Amino acid sequence: MTRGRNLHASQQDGARRVTMAEVAAAADVSIPTVSKVLNGRFDVAVETRERVEAAINTSGYARGKRKKDEAPWLIDLVFSDFGPYAIEIIKGAEEAALANKCRIAVSALSDDPKETRWLSNIGSGRTDGVILVFAELSPTHRQRLTALNVPVVIVDPLGHPDPSTPSIGVTNWAGGMTATDHLISLGHKRIGMIAGRPATLCNQQRLDGYRAALTRAGIEVDPALIFTGARFHPTALNAASAMLDLPNPPTAIFTTSDLHAMGVYEAARLHGLRLPDDLSVVGFDDIPMAEWVSPPLTTMRQPLAEMAGLAVQMLLGKGSSDLSHRIELATSLVVRSSTAPPRVQK
Repeated sequence: MTRGRNLHASQQDGARRVTMAEVAAAADVSIPTVSKVLNGRFDVAVETRERVEAAINTSGYARGKRKKDEAPWLIDLVFSDFGPYAIEIIKGAEEAALANKCRIAVSALSDDPKETRWLSNIGSGRTDGVILVFAELSPTHRQRLTALNVPVVIVDPLGHPDPSTPSIGVTNWAGGMTATDHLISLGHKRIGMIAGRPATLCNQQRLDGYRAALTRAGIEVDPALIFTGARFHPTALNAASAMLDLPNPPTAIFTTSDLHAMGVYEAARLHGLRLPDDLSVVGFDDIPMAEWVSPPLTTMRQPLAEMAGLAVQMLLGKGSSDLSHRIELATSLVVRSSTAPPRVQK
């Protein structure tokens, strides 16, 4: 016996959208069960979920989309966490949204994999597009968003982005090389490196750029001067302290984020060192506080606001940017007072 009924008979002329009730009937489930599947809920049996998803795919069910000339569109801006870079991302997205008569809804992913509030909001039909920031799109979420016909753009993806999903990043490898080249040009040869999680694409690329710059300059890459896995200020502080306790400590340290650089600042203070007289420091991101710490931080600027604005335009299909699935914007060196030639050449 065949479960449910054939949906094609109810839309032979294609003039009418398939309803959720018709999907439920085709899958032989209740309307609330269809809603749970669409909203990414986990309390649905695997066999039932597969049956509902098959009915959705067969029917071509999709929630109604507003026309582009109808205002306001609503774009979900979803962060993996609210780091200090989040403000610049939000500012860039808001500016682009206002220019295009859109609205932005901000939310964060939870560490709990069953936390899908943002996906539930999308399933309710209130969202026209999603921007994921410093995150990955899980297979489950990708499946739900595809079924709902909701476009997605990832800003600064955690891992290697799926070629089918548009993403925006920066030239991390070149940024890591430029930052290290800056220190080398000042005369530093003992250059430490504090990087975030190695599994994260941007951290790995910045670390690779650091290594490439040293190799090109004929400077041996010393594993004792490299620390990976720093996630917060305290871990960067501990890593920098360990480097400064070495018999032959570094005269400069490059970090893959400005927050890690703040940890280096504290480690230098605890060791009685002055910046940049005794130790030069370079960060990455150029978050607002980088200009106001003492001394102001030399850092690699990534255009966070521009990345977010471009993501909004890609979702709206503005310009030619929507034709590319991967866009990388240039980073730039911002030289401030935290770097100087080493006091003693080593």
